[in-house]
Amino acid sequence: MTVSVLTYFELFQPMHDFTVLVLPGAFASSVALTLDILSAAASLAATVACATPRWRVVAMQGSVQLKHGMSIDVQILPKTARPDGTTWVVPGLGMESPRAIKERLAQPDALRAVQALQAHAQAGGSVAASCSAVFLLQSAGLLAGRRVTTSWWLAPLLQQLEPGCVVDADRMVIRDGALVTAGAALAQTDLMLHLLSTQFSPALADAVSRALLIDGRQSQAQFIVPAMLANGNELIAKLVSRFESALPDPPGVSALAAEFCMSERTLSRHVRAATGRSTSALLQSVRLNKARMLLETSKLTVEQVAERVGYVDTSALRRLMRKVTGVTPRQFRPAVSPPM
Repeated sequence: MTVSVLTYFELFQPMHDFTVLVLPGAFASSVALTLDILSAAASLAATVACATPRWRVVAMQGSVQLKHGMSIDVQILPKTARPDGTTWVVPGLGMESPRAIKERLAQPDALRAVQALQAHAQAGGSVAASCSAVFLLQSAGLLAGRRVTTSWWLAPLLQQLEPGCVVDADRMVIRDGALVTAGAALAQTDLMLHLLSTQFSPALADAVSRALLIDGRQSQAQFIVPAMLANGNELIAKLVSRFESALPDPPGVSALAAEFCMSERTLSRHVRAATGRSTSALLQSVRLNKARMLLETSKLTVEQVAERVGYVDTSALRRLMRKVTGVTPRQFRPAVSPPM
């Protein structure tokens, strides 16, 4: 592979708006989405009378292998980088389990990336990351006191590693000061549209979204599978199963605590430690997930679905879905193809 390596002076002049930091093993789709969206923005900028985004792609070494054997040309990040005015963007790293995250972050290139991110942030630079790449920011000490998001099934682990931040797994993109975080790997799309909207113009983000047929999404909540939030925790798995099996007349929190031979406070402590959520929020996600599945896979009316998940008042289900997922029950219905 031929790698373009610029001189130290050329690389760190304020010639760019974004620095895309790529680590080996990153999700190929997350990296590609970043570059495709930036390329589309550069092509469309003139049509909306907007400045043209400029970017560079950097890594710790010259040859970067992405997940599934794909590779990308990069510029080498110097061992000692000067502060720059770009927004650093870190695509998802392709890590899906606590063990994989721990092992990956201990590798030399990840440790160098953490140091570089620390230096950039300490100099006042902006940083954005999605999916498991948010754990790089955690390792760099950038999440304390912040509200952040990540892949919804990794949110409990992130909250455990950084108790000083607030992890909101329902949100797709969260900006907190100079820090922007996004959900699972394909939320890199939402992250880049957010950056284009805030750093250039909403018109440019909208033009890119229309050109690439990207639907606007504000929430991960509609994708959450409560059982996966258990993440190997036997108590949470049993709690989710017990509540779901009892629908449409599930026991309340106090009754569940009694069933599991503990106080409500103790149950709440276990649930929050394992999932980062309150007991009521976890049980609410079970109910919403069941409603979503029924809407997507059955011919039941919205009123019948509401009854199946324990809502006598259909409007209560509509309000809750709109609040948590950002969409109405009918929007979960699969599209019906017109007759041939």
